[in-house]
Amino acid sequence: MKFKRVISAVAATAMLAGCFTGCGKEDEGAGKSADGKIELTLWSISTESDAFHDAYEQAIKDFEASHENVKIVHETFENESYKTKIKSAVAANELPDVFFTWAGGFSQSFVDSGKVLQLDDYYKKYESELSRAAVSNLIYDGKLYGSVMCTPISVMWYNQKLFDDNGIKVPENWTEFKDACQKFIDNGVTPIGTSAKDKWVLAMLHDALTLKSVGPEKLYSVLKKEGGSYSEADFLKSAEAIKELVDMGAFIEGAAGLSNDEASAEFYRGNAAMYFTGSWMGASIRTDAENPSDFGVAPIPVINSSNAKLTDFMGGGSDSLMVAASTEHKDLSAELAFEITKGVSKYGYLSGAGIPAWQVNYDDSEVPELTKQVAKYATGATSFTLWFDTLMESEDAGEYLTFLQKLFVGSLSPKDFQSEMAKQLEK
Repeated sequence: MKFKRVISAVAATAMLAGCFTGCGKEDEGAGKSADGKIELTLWSISTESDAFHDAYEQAIKDFEASHENVKIVHETFENESYKTKIKSAVAANELPDVFFTWAGGFSQSFVDSGKVLQLDDYYKKYESELSRAAVSNLIYDGKLYGSVMCTPISVMWYNQKLFDDNGIKVPENWTEFKDACQKFIDNGVTPIGTSAKDKWVLAMLHDALTLKSVGPEKLYSVLKKEGGSYSEADFLKSAEAIKELVDMGAFIEGAAGLSNDEASAEFYRGNAAMYFTGSWMGASIRTDAENPSDFGVAPIPVINSSNAKLTDFMGGGSDSLMVAASTEHKDLSAELAFEITKGVSKYGYLSGAGIPAWQVNYDDSEVPELTKQVAKYATGATSFTLWFDTLMESEDAGEYLTFLQKLFVGSLSPKDFQSEMAKQLEK
């Protein structure tokens, strides 16, 4: 980001005095340059290729326009490398003023370490636009530690033209899904685009298949170590499903070495019939696919209808901004966290990248139809369960992704994968 605003130190002080009345006073002169500018650093994973990049850019412009004494330095990082970077920054007490993170178990240790600012007092200004339910995954021991942008969910994106051309029905259960994959293979069409190099992409499918086998209550309980065991039979079914798909050749060739950008590009080109990822893909289909009208979206099929419904979804309020407890500008940084998440919620929805967590009080008539369809799924959801690597404790999440990658390449059998997961969650 290269936005520059210069005002006098007097004006800067006056602006700060008006921020969040009653929430505390900024330290006078703290964090200011010699010419009086206030510089706040924001970290995110919204790189230039990310579907939310433009939404962040616009939200930052809006904030700077209403805070002429402020310059936002927006630093972006690739998804997987960022997970290591943010953990290192917390450990070294080198966090920026405001930082992207994932709610639930991923950020639990950050909060426990005392490195994150508690935001309940600041939230009062926004509670009419952002429900307590929307930020529920950011509440730890009854206190709020972040703000959320969207309510993303995992879905099955598919090429409707390929389905129609091959006379295949969009599947709703495992039998239909497996049969569809086999028909595509028989007709020379790759069924599934994915990346096993970016492990989180493969996890989007595996997590959802596990949910659709185990059910939301049991899955949550086991991943949070609150009861039950990963050794139970229903947990094995999703690992066996991944192995079966690998063995039948359902995944795009070279998936183990393809990044998400590379694999999704093949899907946009029509070289794979399905792609399992989050609701944000709608924006990329709109901009990157040659024929966006060829594509559709549906819930991920059910494996065990006794435990789960088609309307159970992986996802919910997770992508978040938190404020470093060490920031020199607590009031302003807290305001930035809420205003940026509010702006990204709006602009991300308008572009088709996300499902808004904030109240929609603006014209959304131009929102892409695919995104509106995902919004309907989210509205009609019977449950939301955070993704494995978000819900679990950070150490467990890292091991899970490693086990999953090994399952995909064949160095762990489904039973060994289940055994390793059960042992990890007993620690």
